[in-house]
Amino acid sequence: MFLSGKRALVTGSTSGIGLAIARALKAEGAEIVLNGFGEEEEIAKLCEELDARHSGADLTDPDAIEGMMADAGGVDILVNNAGMQHVSAIEEFPVPKWDKIIALNLSAAFHTIRLAVPHMKEAGWGRIINTASAHSLTASPYKSAYVAAKHGIAGLTKTVALEVAQDNITVNAISPGYVWTPLVENQIPDTMKARGMDRDEVIDQVLLAKQPTKKFVQPEDVGAMAVFLCRDEAQNVNGANWSIDGGWTAE
Repeated sequence: MFLSGKRALVTGSTSGIGLAIARALKAEGAEIVLNGFGEEEEIAKLCEELDARHSGADLTDPDAIEGMMADAGGVDILVNNAGMQHVSAIEEFPVPKWDKIIALNLSAAFHTIRLAVPHMKEAGWGRIINTASAHSLTASPYKSAYVAAKHGIAGLTKTVALEVAQDNITVNAISPGYVWTPLVENQIPDTMKARGMDRDEVIDQVLLAKQPTKKFVQPEDVGAMAVFLCRDEAQNVNGANWSIDGGWTAE
């Protein structure tokens, strides 16, 4: 297991993509620090499964992030995955929602990175992986805050990659399209009702409308990419934005 002795902090990892990444890194021997919200009992089960620690830090709060990073200790692998979404026309977009989305989806990554890099430099090795989105490369209407934040993550990834390029630290982004998670699955019944569609129509004509393969990205696909980016063979993969979107951004 090539990540034995490495500590990985994965934000937003109590479900979905983040949990898949945490499981994939654990399978290669990494020590895992989980972060995210959820039922206490379910989080306890995940900690037992992964022999992991958990931080419930609110990543919209810079002070909470500092506390989380201090409690985690030196982080060798940092995965910035936590995020949220809100859909609204720009003239009606709630200002508090804009502020929270930018704080969680973008500013939190700035804070975790700035606090993780000193240890990585001292250790002479580090991997920073930012979960971006197809919306880091293209836009959709009514998602101004999310698209702005994800474009920002792409730029932050490139900038930090240049700064640490000679320190044996790589910084990359992964940009999934629609990923099959409980969050997406739970949207289907409401969309069926709102649009007068059946389940298959919602999946094909709404959720997968922009993914040419007409297949959901699986969380495990993203986990496998994260593992690859941690390998020695990926030591010259730096500042890249890896699309896993079924061809969405190829159009």
